[in-house]
This record gives sequence, structure tokens and C-alpha cells, in this order.
Amino acid sequence: MTLTMAAPSTTVTTPTALQPIENIAANLGIPAESLYRYGPFKGKVALDFAAKAASAPAGKLVLVTAISPTPAGEGKTTTTIGLGDALRRAGHRTAICLREPSLGPSFGAKGGATGGGQSQIAPIDEINLHFTGDMHAIGAAHNLLAAMIDNHLYWGNALGLHPASIAWRRVIDLNDRALRDVVIGLGSGNGMVRQTGFDITAASEVMAIFCLARSLAELEQRLGDIVIGRDKAKRLVRARELNAAGAMAVLLKDAFAPNLVQTLEGTPAFVHGGPFANIAHGCNTLLATQTALGLADFVVTEAGFGADLGAEKFLDIKCRLGGFAPSVCVIVVTVRALKMHGGVALRGLAEENAQAVEAGCANLLRHVGNMRKFGLQTLVAINRFAGDTPTELAMIQQVCAEAGVRAISCTHFAKGGEGAAELADAVATLAKASTTFTPLYPDAMNLEEKIATIAREMYGAAGIELESRAAAQLRGFTEAGFAHLPVCMAKTQYSFSADPALRGAPSGFTLPIREVRLSAGAGFIVALCGDTVTMPGLPRQPAAETIFLDAAGEIVGLS
Repeated sequence: MTLTMAAPSTTVTTPTALQPIENIAANLGIPAESLYRYGPFKGKVALDFAAKAASAPAGKLVLVTAISPTPAGEGKTTTTIGLGDALRRAGHRTAICLREPSLGPSFGAKGGATGGGQSQIAPIDEINLHFTGDMHAIGAAHNLLAAMIDNHLYWGNALGLHPASIAWRRVIDLNDRALRDVVIGLGSGNGMVRQTGFDITAASEVMAIFCLARSLAELEQRLGDIVIGRDKAKRLVRARELNAAGAMAVLLKDAFAPNLVQTLEGTPAFVHGGPFANIAHGCNTLLATQTALGLADFVVTEAGFGADLGAEKFLDIKCRLGGFAPSVCVIVVTVRALKMHGGVALRGLAEENAQAVEAGCANLLRHVGNMRKFGLQTLVAINRFAGDTPTELAMIQQVCAEAGVRAISCTHFAKGGEGAAELADAVATLAKASTTFTPLYPDAMNLEEKIATIAREMYGAAGIELESRAAAQLRGFTEAGFAHLPVCMAKTQYSFSADPALRGAPSGFTLPIREVRLSAGAGFIVALCGDTVTMPGLPRQPAAETIFLDAAGEIVGLS
């Protein structure tokens, strides 16, 4: 197939209704025959077209990240969307790349993940719920392997798997703390009784593989590389030895094609893959990003939670594999988050307290400094709330200016792309300059030192403390030949440390590493810090309590 692209549209309007997905695709030069519709406003881009687009000359990549957030989040997705709309309004051919929402936070504490106000992707309810079924396909593929492991044990265990060594748990796309540790096989004839547990689907290694594979062939190969446990001779046993990888890839075949939707202003948005950034690597699929880069002049993407988590993993894992780097990094900040990091209690965040804002800027400036360690050109976007005062906004801009970084006040939540016009101009100007991207650590560095380097350079820690179990795991992974892999840190998003209550910019602490997990298929090592869990729980009053269908059958309360 020849990669033929229609002439992109340069006419920018703010529609009162969503456009047919064919129109959105045409704006990027995606022909109708390469678009598979999922209703009138959602589509998937054919894999053959996506592969050819991914190999085309790349546009400019803009990474949106944030400071350490409050539990409500600071509007990183909203800013990504607003900036994308603003760049398109300025006449740039633009695409946005985001992660798919998880039902866990949608029905839990944080809500949906489609942005907010006038800076949203749509159709909002459909994206926040089942979308195109990708999340379910990933969960099914993961749990198929789990079922095949226990079936293998039931029928005699020809591979000699040591049951206590089996590391493959099950997953579900909901927050359910009761499933963190379970016993399976109870009852007569139901297989081997053993202890296991559930993770949330967003933390699955299958999700990570899905997001880092560049082709169906690579997807199947990586699925086969999954290490499920050890045999009685302590040899690593992989999923391909159960003949599981082929069937898992079949379940993921349709899901693997990138999803295409739109913003409320009609800017194309690729929404594909959804790993969490506090317990996984926090980036949308590599295929969607590379496809967008081949089709657009500017691609605006986000990395989950604060820059210490999502951005570091985006740069050290995704960019390392993909061979690209952002031209500009935008760090989102809010007055309320700075007040929190400056010592104001969460319940008092609405009050004016410029002194707390100034103190909280220590958190922001550490994130800015961290991004500069990668060689990135950086801007600060102030996601402005209605109650923010001129004094508070001026304080942020002054502190940033003294640190040599520009802070721009943005009102995209209320005004859409118009409210991020100044930010878009600054991004476009900064993107013209050359950058020299450098990962934080080389492949050849040993695993313990990689973890310690992230802890020191990104978090401000004095060092790390490996629990005996984690130290033994690292030795085992090194002996097995995995020392070259990058590290994915699983840590609280609320603090640079492992203590979510330790706000601001703490330093000199010791980062506790309680467990290390091998994700051989994904191609990284996961280090679990402190009390971080891979299956979140619901809050005392989950969002699910106020989500319902009204008399007309419309969804109410899902945001």
C-alpha cells in the first residue's frame, strides 16, 4: 500500500457539534479506506497505514507533564488538549496523543480522563467507559495466560513450574482492594490451591507490552517473552513455553490499531493504551505516538502524574525504545497544588496565601530542574482557576523567571484553545531550537545503581534502602541477563519521596524499595517503593455512587 495523504485542512472552526470521524481523519490525511469506524465519532486507523505513517519524517513532539499533584489532579490532560487546540488554531497541523481512561479512577476518586471544561476529547462518556474495547481485550489476554498457567498445573505440570514462584497474577479494570491477595483452587476438582492476587488492568505487563510494541509481530514476540515463574531447577519459564502468546496476540489484534477521536474543537486525538504512571510506565502507545508524528507538524502528548514519575518513564523507557525525544516539555502547575506543597491544608486551598504559593514553588522548580537534566527545553503552564488571585499568579511567574523558565497563565478550561494561545506561541517558538536529549542513565549501568540514580537525581533522595527480598530479586534478575533493562518506579504520585504526606521538595531521605518485579516482555524492571500497591482501592465515597442514567437514558455524573 502507498501512503497517500489528503491535503490537511487549515480552516479552523469551533464546531457546535462533533464532526464525523471521517472528517477528523481527513484533516490528518488518513484516507477513508484506512479508517475503521466505531460509531460516528470514533475510529481505528488501519495497522498498515499506521505503520507507514510511523516511518514518515517526524513532526515536533511536545511533552506535557506536571508538578506533584493534589488528589484531584492539576489538569494535565486538559492542558494537553487546550495546547493542541491552540496550536491548530495558529495554523499548525496538530495531533494529540493521550492514554485511554481506566474504569478504576472513573468510578473511584479521580473521575474520567478526557480533560475538562472547553478542553476535552469526545465523545466523553464513551471514551471514559468501554471506548473501543481495548482495555477489555488487554484484560482478557492477561487473564487467558493466568488461566493457562493454572490449567498447566492441573494437568500434571510438565514444565515443572514451582507454584510458589509463579509471578503472574490476574487483573480487572476496577479498583477492588479485596482482590489484592486471594486464594484460588478451593473446592474439589478446581485445581491447585495457591495464593495469588489481582492487579488493576492498567498495571498489567500486557498493557505495557501493548504500549511499547511497534508491530503485531513484535507484540506476539514480547508476549512470548513474559516470565511467568521458575521451574524447580530455578530456570525462568516464559509464556511461549505454554504456547500462550499466539492466542493472547489474537485477542489483542483489533485493539492494537490506534484509536482516533477529536477534541471539542475538532483537533484529531489518538487515544490508545492506558498504563498508570504511579504503578506502571504512564504513556500512551508507542505506535500511536509514532503514527501521529508521521502525520502532523506538532504532536502534543502527556505523561501521567508528576514529572518525577510519568515524564521520567516517558524519557527513560519510551523515548529510549522509540528513538525520539520531545522538542519542548510543558510542566503544568496550579495555585492550589503550590499552596498544598507550601503547607496549606487541602481543605483551605481556596484561601489566598501568596507565601504558601512561593514556598510550594520549590516542588515546581525541582521538576523544572529535573527536565533540564534530560536536555529538554521547558515551559511552565499555569492552569488557572477562577479563584486564583493576580498576586498568586504573579508570584509563580516571578519565581519561574528568576529560575530562567517562562511561566504562562492559561485559561483553556474556560476558553478552549483560545485560552492557551500564548502557550502555543511559546511552544512553537521554542520548538525551533535544537535540543540534545540524554537519558538519565545508560543501559550498561547496573540495576541497583539505576534505581539509586533515579532516587537521587529525580527525587532528591540521599540513597535507597533495598529490603532483603528486593536485593535478592535484583541479584537474580542480573544473573539471568536482565541488567541492561531500564527501570520503572512504582511510587506515590503525591510526593518526591515514598511518603505521600511529605510535601514540597524534600531531600536527604532514604527511598525504601520493598520489591522488584521483572517485566521481561515489556522490557523493564519494576521497583515498588514504600507502600505502593498495584491494585488501588475505592475511596470512602466513590464516584460510582453518583453516576446513573436519567429518565431519557443519558449518563449523569461521569466526568
